[in-house]
Amino acid sequence: MKVYTKTGDKGTTALFGGTRVPKHHIRIESYGTVDELNSYIGLIRDQEINQLYKNVLIEIQDRLFTVGAVLATDPEKAILKNGKERLNIPKISEADMALLENEIDRMEEALSPMTHFVLPGGHTTVSFCHIARCVCRRAERLSVQLNEVEPIDESVLMYLNRLSDYLFVLARKLTFDLGAEEVKWIPRKES
Repeated sequence: MKVYTKTGDKGTTALFGGTRVPKHHIRIESYGTVDELNSYIGLIRDQEINQLYKNVLIEIQDRLFTVGAVLATDPEKAILKNGKERLNIPKISEADMALLENEIDRMEEALSPMTHFVLPGGHTTVSFCHIARCVCRRAERLSVQLNEVEPIDESVLMYLNRLSDYLFVLARKLTFDLGAEEVKWIPRKES
């Protein structure tokens, strides 16, 4: 299989199921942003961090491929007229959501309660987490926008929402683990 197919040279691409759409289609923007997020998560995983975090991040990357597959599937081509699924696309499960929630709860046990917003930064690894969190929020916004036009599996929206929470808490936990300073945002008072 060649990497280049030349089928996209005129600005269109194929969804799972064969439907061709413009490369700027909201569906392409959605799963393209999930792909970008997956790359940033790989960058976090490549840092000198606890192996437990790396293992969870590998699971997340796997689930993001599932999210991308769901988003890349033409909903009209996914189900046959008899109601059976035409394409074998995995689903985001309650267990996938529970993993994120359990990890958030576990990390928060070691952290002081939030009293203010925090400024992103303090350590390169922490900054990578904040970038990934922002990209995750963009993927979520695009997926919500897509859902308004062409309904998608709501578990995708829930997963992206929970994942951005996980990435925020991971940034805070890595700040703690790495001994970096967590800078609180205190709004300036008008003088």
